[in-house]
Amino acid sequence: MVTFSVQARPTDAASWLDLARRVEAAGFDALLAADHPGYGASPFVSLAAAAAVTSTLGLGSYVSNAGVREPILLATDVATLDVVSGGRARLGLGAGHTPAEWRAVGRERPDVAGRVRRCVAVAEAVRDLLAGEEVTVDTPELVAHAARLTELRPVQARIPLTMGTANSTLLRWAGAHADVVGLTGFGRTLADGHQHEARWRADQIEAQLAHVAAGAAGRVEPPTLEALVQRVAVTDDAEAVAAEMALDLGLTAAQLLATPFVLIGTEDEIVTAVAEHQRRWGITRFVVRKDAVDPLRALLPRLPTAG
Repeated sequence: MVTFSVQARPTDAASWLDLARRVEAAGFDALLAADHPGYGASPFVSLAAAAAVTSTLGLGSYVSNAGVREPILLATDVATLDVVSGGRARLGLGAGHTPAEWRAVGRERPDVAGRVRRCVAVAEAVRDLLAGEEVTVDTPELVAHAARLTELRPVQARIPLTMGTANSTLLRWAGAHADVVGLTGFGRTLADGHQHEARWRADQIEAQLAHVAAGAAGRVEPPTLEALVQRVAVTDDAEAVAAEMALDLGLTAAQLLATPFVLIGTEDEIVTAVAEHQRRWGITRFVVRKDAVDPLRALLPRLPTAG
């Protein structure tokens, strides 16, 4: 099954609740809220509000920064969302790349290896907490003593976990443990602390998928693969629309259009591209931005095995 979800953040109550209703009615799989403390709204408060006006829509963070989120607080938020939504919560996690978010909680952003260790430790602690276990950890990356959800239990037996990353170690961990591997195509964080280099060439995508496959070796059910789509445009001239973006990324327009991180073209070309990404990469889930809701609305029923 091919599914599409929408990542957004609220700016006011009316438009946010309207978006939730429209996303559900159009057949999207989930509404996902970005998580940047201090920069945008709280994802879990936002998603709880969306739960009140929907009935089937999945609801999750995309993604929560494991570097600045403590496991007991994160597990409490996710479990609460699952309860108030009747079992529709999801959790997206990432290692955190924005230095300002670390400094805002009194920490300096560690190097890549330190962020990866922290992310794995938080993911494992949250997973255990949501399963009803007591968690004690005392490492340089994470400290928690006798943490437990004593009276709060999620509705779902297992909250689906998405690990959003392009890091080789996290891709292997996600291959072994996550429900969904969120392929971001992000490389090194640039000087502004927000933008990234892109790892969008075919050989780079293949290398990322090889790490996932290595981690998933021996799993009965491998994780689902998901791509974070940065641009959706319905157009009769895909090459022209893609050219400027491709130049900024050091790619040709053809290389850009072949990636799962953009969907640019006529309606028929986009439907064909989604099918090709499923065939070539095994990607069956796509996350798009809010501005893609209307362009994709008419396409969802046409997508391969969508439903």
